[in-house]
Amino acid sequence: MALGGIALAAVLAVVGHLVVNDDLDPWSLTVSDFAVSDRGGVIDVAMALLAAATAVLIPALRRTGSGSNPARPGGDGRRLRVAGFFLAAWTAGLATAAVVPTNEPGLPMDTAAYLHRYASVIAFLALPVAGWLLAGQLGGRAAGWLRALTLASLLLAGAMVWSAYPGDRMLLGLVERLLIVAEVALLCVVAATLVHPPGSRLAGAARRSATAARPLT
Repeated sequence: MALGGIALAAVLAVVGHLVVNDDLDPWSLTVSDFAVSDRGGVIDVAMALLAAATAVLIPALRRTGSGSNPARPGGDGRRLRVAGFFLAAWTAGLATAAVVPTNEPGLPMDTAAYLHRYASVIAFLALPVAGWLLAGQLGGRAAGWLRALTLASLLLAGAMVWSAYPGDRMLLGLVERLLIVAEVALLCVVAATLVHPPGSRLAGAARRSATAARPLT
């Protein structure tokens, strides 16, 4: 369900860029600039849908925590709770950014635009933190992907800050879209791993081995 929601949100975001009538430059203007030009349109729906897909993952994290490592009582559970908190922060920030618009390009920022900006910042920073925390918990190949995507997200977030301020918005739209791609990919890894966690596969293999080794009577 979460993976389907993420995929649909990605498709809608692409469609939203194609249906905007204004002559907007995706290299320098952000996704929010595109969204405000079609207020309540496809991009806003994509953001809300991505937030909802993430919200579905948070209960799955709690279920994963119920099978924490007995060698580290409480440690895995705490890590998952903190990761869940940051996923919730990403969800809330994304949902707020979808509901509260930024200002039209070229116009001075108002209260709503500032709220939109800081909600977006919270979302962009919260998801990589959640990914890093989950890398140590989920293990397997997912851990390597999560760490790599977390580092890529943080580097792109730093590049976006530079572009927005001293860089005079140079390629700001491109950098933001690369950041979004990295963070959505991170979210996909989390969702796919929670659907088929490594521990469940190992447990299933162990049960099958035990069944095969059981003598016939």
